[in-house]
Amino acid sequence: MTRLSAQNLTLAYEDRTVVHDLDLAVPDGKVTVIVGPNACGKSTTLRALGRLLKPKTGAVLLDGTDLTKLPTKRIAQQIGLLPQTPVAPEAITVADLVARGRQPHQHWWQQWSAEDERAVTEAMARTDVSDLADRSVDELSGGQRQRVWIAMALAQETELLLLDEPTTYLDISHQVEVLDLVRQLNKERARTVVIVLHDLNQAARYADHLITMKSGHVVASGPPADIVTADLVHDVFGLDCVVVPDPVTGSPLVVPGAPWHATPTEPADARGAVHGGGLA
Repeated sequence: MTRLSAQNLTLAYEDRTVVHDLDLAVPDGKVTVIVGPNACGKSTTLRALGRLLKPKTGAVLLDGTDLTKLPTKRIAQQIGLLPQTPVAPEAITVADLVARGRQPHQHWWQQWSAEDERAVTEAMARTDVSDLADRSVDELSGGQRQRVWIAMALAQETELLLLDEPTTYLDISHQVEVLDLVRQLNKERARTVVIVLHDLNQAARYADHLITMKSGHVVASGPPADIVTADLVHDVFGLDCVVVPDPVTGSPLVVPGAPWHATPTEPADARGAVHGGGLA
């Protein structure tokens, strides 16, 4: 039995239904990535999986029990969630914010321990924010701030980790670093991870299990190599493309169709100059 699942899940904001009768099971010990066009319900689904949003109908189950029936502290000890736009308390330092990830593991008789110190130190080192420990989070760039939030989620050391757009505000090198880190945590510590991403190629590269959504429904799910096809991309994203093997990983690589129609008389070097020699 998968630890985290959803059954007949309908999610709404007031009278606006966003997700309709959704069923999904998160494979244990794997990296699951949810993708889809804007406003398809992927972030809303992740919020429900972390009990930030109460279902209109249906249920999210943790170890077979409805999340709404479990104590908040137990959920926080099992599920770590980094939302898309977290807000830090005013003037809090980096070290203090990362340390807040340890709150679910503390007790009234023991507020801080050597284990807490180890987890925070390790999380900051893994996300390359140790040198920022005494800085105010308010003073950081968007990319630095995002890495600090990720460090806080890692310090929580939950078996289930939910990340909503964790590469937002990061340049391409830091995006790869973060996703490599997530993969490393999954492999070394058997963490079950669910990530919402915009970039389909990154999703296909890092996911063991890929879930594609459209208009509040799951269109397809499974290993990326089994489900990422030109037909699926056209259906979900409305994009004409070619799907080829990634030359590094062998995972599906989506190459968009030509954005304009070159005439046969144009020289190849001119067409290459317009395309920039690769994907933007």
